[in-house]
Amino acid sequence: MPESGIQLMDHADIITYEEIVEVVKKSIQMGIDKIRITGGEPLVRKGIVDLVAMVAQIPGVKDFGLSTNGANLKKYAKALKEAGLHRVNVSLDTLDPDRYHQITRIGHVEDVLEGISEAQRVGLNPVKINCVIKKSSQEPDALEVAAYCRKNNLQIRFIHQMELNMGHFSVVEGGEGGDCTICNRLRLTADGKIKPCLFSNLEYNIREFGIEEAINLALKHKPKCGTTNTKGSFYNMGG
Repeated sequence: MPESGIQLMDHADIITYEEIVEVVKKSIQMGIDKIRITGGEPLVRKGIVDLVAMVAQIPGVKDFGLSTNGANLKKYAKALKEAGLHRVNVSLDTLDPDRYHQITRIGHVEDVLEGISEAQRVGLNPVKINCVIKKSSQEPDALEVAAYCRKNNLQIRFIHQMELNMGHFSVVEGGEGGDCTICNRLRLTADGKIKPCLFSNLEYNIREFGIEEAINLALKHKPKCGTTNTKGSFYNMGG
């Protein structure tokens, strides 16, 4: 989130859990079987466990994950697993408490580490760690996080710091994200837009076009390679 704050969406513009479920159902019918809930931070949204249960009960969901900053993961891990979630991705850029607090402005790294341990304990596996780097995975913070992951049997992915409006992105080290040659992902934003690419202004509103048509348009116009996004920010369409 920007330190200066954000402009909040009107509540009426935010799609309901029922609408999200309908998007997932239609996506499954069209051949998509991998679903991940991202943010913002999904674990601060009221009723998130209910949404997970609703999605998990849809026939055809083969891979169901959630991305989180981990601050509330200890509290919710068991309930999320019982609701049907398969796995989690957790953001962790440093192990240093002061550095972590500086990056997040309000967070405590100990809460995240406890959340990761709880996720492993209840069986939300694999737990994948997303570590943002500025230039290299050999940076001191990144090396410490990597050592922690090796010690605790966690999968680490290094994500180069991105800028939407500058078109700065690259392939994730340890993952497939950012590789335009194989990307087949679509993203549903909180206000109901299907985006074929984060680094593009293209988006199709499910309330305007209908769910199936919005998905078809996103697939039809999915760019071969990302360029820039001058309309959105990570905090309001998912990071």
